[in-house]
Amino acid sequence: MVKEEKVNILMVDDQPGKLLSYEVILGELGDNLIKAASASQALEFLLKTDIAVILVDICMPDTDGFELVSMIREHPRFQETAIIFISAVQLAEVDHLRAYAMGAVDYVPVPVVAEVLRAKVKVFVDLYRKTRQLESFNRELERRVAERTAALESSNAQLLESERRRSLALAAGNMGSWDLDPVSGEYVWDEGQYRLYGVEKKSFVANIKNVHSLVHLNDRETVEESMQRAIASGQGGQMEFRIIRPDGEQRWCLGTVAITSDSPGQGIRLSGCTVDITERKLDEERQVLLAREVDHRAKNALAVVQSLVRLTRAESISDFVQAVDGRVRALASVHTLLSESRWVGASLKQLVEDEMAPYRTRQSGQIGIDGPHVLLVPAAAQTFALALHELATNAAKYGALSAGGHIKLKWELKAKNLVLTWEESGCASVKSPMKKGFGLTVIKASIEGQLNGKVTWDWLAQGLRCTFTIPRAKIMRTPDQNKQIRFDEEKEAAESESKKPEGKRILLAEDEVLVGMMVHDMLVDFGFNVLGPIADLSGALAAAETTDLDGAVLDVNLGGELIYPVAKELMRRGVPFVFVTGHDGDSIDERFAQVPLLRKPIEPHLLQSLLTQQPMTAVA
Repeated sequence: MVKEEKVNILMVDDQPGKLLSYEVILGELGDNLIKAASASQALEFLLKTDIAVILVDICMPDTDGFELVSMIREHPRFQETAIIFISAVQLAEVDHLRAYAMGAVDYVPVPVVAEVLRAKVKVFVDLYRKTRQLESFNRELERRVAERTAALESSNAQLLESERRRSLALAAGNMGSWDLDPVSGEYVWDEGQYRLYGVEKKSFVANIKNVHSLVHLNDRETVEESMQRAIASGQGGQMEFRIIRPDGEQRWCLGTVAITSDSPGQGIRLSGCTVDITERKLDEERQVLLAREVDHRAKNALAVVQSLVRLTRAESISDFVQAVDGRVRALASVHTLLSESRWVGASLKQLVEDEMAPYRTRQSGQIGIDGPHVLLVPAAAQTFALALHELATNAAKYGALSAGGHIKLKWELKAKNLVLTWEESGCASVKSPMKKGFGLTVIKASIEGQLNGKVTWDWLAQGLRCTFTIPRAKIMRTPDQNKQIRFDEEKEAAESESKKPEGKRILLAEDEVLVGMMVHDMLVDFGFNVLGPIADLSGALAAAETTDLDGAVLDVNLGGELIYPVAKELMRRGVPFVFVTGHDGDSIDERFAQVPLLRKPIEPHLLQSLLTQQPMTAVA
């Protein structure tokens, strides 16, 4: 009896225990059992080895069984290969139909019945052997015909060579396959490879020189070393690299190399596939940026809370706690709105509704709210929240909300501005305050200093009327970087408020109004003459260029723009400065690596140490 030739059975599953159980069950068949722990390993074995039957687990982490079978079936060589799905998950009827539509010949549920699995595999192994025997007979017939007809022999050789090249093509959306002769340096590419590299088959000559010219300059050495290691080891390998398409677009690729031998004495050939992994790389970069942005926003929020605590004044501890608690809750409310929108923006109407909710009574008409939909950018939303909180608190203590009166809050969009009006009525008597309290200071500094708007106060007999007029560009989209602010007015106001003019003149650039007010007070307490806070890059740059300064405290991110032009100008003039930021120190431009850095929330003694206890010397 002629001994049957062993055939290869490929088992694909990401769980080693399941692979071992299949090996035990099928061991009685006496054939070669090949184990693959992932889709990529399975594809590599298919490139190198003839497979009789493939067992595929449906649920795998990277590429599931359906996707793997789809890639296998799209290649002509594997369209008739027997594929059996194995799944521990109860599949619906639609999943069965999908499996058979993709080319599966059978399905085995888990737990696997050993006799059933062994019998099914044996059927397809026997069928494969019979098919191979027929193929062997056909090859013998073709060999005899080829001996008689030289022309037919040449044509058959070309057909076999074409089939060998096509066997490496993985016709999947963002993949391409290639074949390289290391002696001639010539590539054979499939259509996917040309598409991935963004070149035309008719005009692009695929050789080592031309292909490497498309690889990113910083990755060429890595690619060459990986290819050399693959050749030296004879085992192939993988590498990640970037390519620059002729149109300038950069793409990330994952390259897989397999080493195959031609007929004895004819040397080796390199084969492989290239996968576009740009989206995966972009997702990884987004995750890193998101983590850093979360860290930055958390530190900024803590800095704002720190400023509220330091700037709030009260006659008693209970009043202090109440004031701070209300302001922190206002910040928390707007942060919730921003979080729900994934920091795209906050609805002005929702912000107003949330702030006024605690003051609503059964008298539904006591508080009237009217205005169009306006989506505030995150920085403006926080400013509005604090300003509205101070107005509401003032009304509850001294105005309409304390006397059973009414509040009408409305806003409208003009051609260039948002105009918001807060109007109280029904008050017994209202007088203009004798001095400017913290609430009024916050409103003025927030609306005028941070949003470049204008606040109008009308202390009418029936109640307060307050109007905010704010440029739309400041609250509804990124501000124009070339926009000029009223630097001379800010400079004059800052100089008039300086308590100790005999001190050194310090420029303060900070776009967060409460943090700016807190740092301003710190610097004044340290004995400095403070110019600022300035919340706009153009204003800060104008100050750095035209004012005699002894030092500066610079927020790295000023209204969405980096402060580096100001830092560069100060460095040119020999003026020392300190950076303040909520980001990590490694995010600072390497040109300013020697500049002292303070992390938010700011510790006063560290700021004082940098500016007063040590000599103020310019950064080299």
